[in-house]
Amino acid sequence: MTSAPRAYVAGPLFDEGERWWIEQVDALVAEAGFITFLPHRDNPPKDEHNVRAIFENDKRGIDECDVVVANLNGALTDDGTAWELGYAYAKGKYIIGLHTDWRMRFAHEVVNLMMECSMDRLVRSTDELRTALAEWLAARA
Repeated sequence: MTSAPRAYVAGPLFDEGERWWIEQVDALVAEAGFITFLPHRDNPPKDEHNVRAIFENDKRGIDECDVVVANLNGALTDDGTAWELGYAYAKGKYIIGLHTDWRMRFAHEVVNLMMECSMDRLVRSTDELRTALAEWLAARA
């Protein structure tokens, strides 16, 4: 029997709305059959003494995952999320970007081309995210 795949759920976490949204995304990913890593849930509260430990734990979360699901909403993609995407890309992880924000950033791109070209899938709704996860799982089977 194969163990459940792991997903790292990335995105900004700086206010209650961002945390609420990423928790909804995390629940959707878990419902799809993944064991999830959610940075603000799977780390201690940040203080001046544990920043390096949080960084290492987040990096380990990416190292151990099969898929990264990244919330790309906002006027600009969160800088921590952008780093996580770059690291995941360099590690050969399957990356799904979620961009439900209807604001136009660029004429021919949804997000910055460096992020957009590093993703395996870019989805525009939670329904599309469910489909992308199901397709990844089916291809894995």
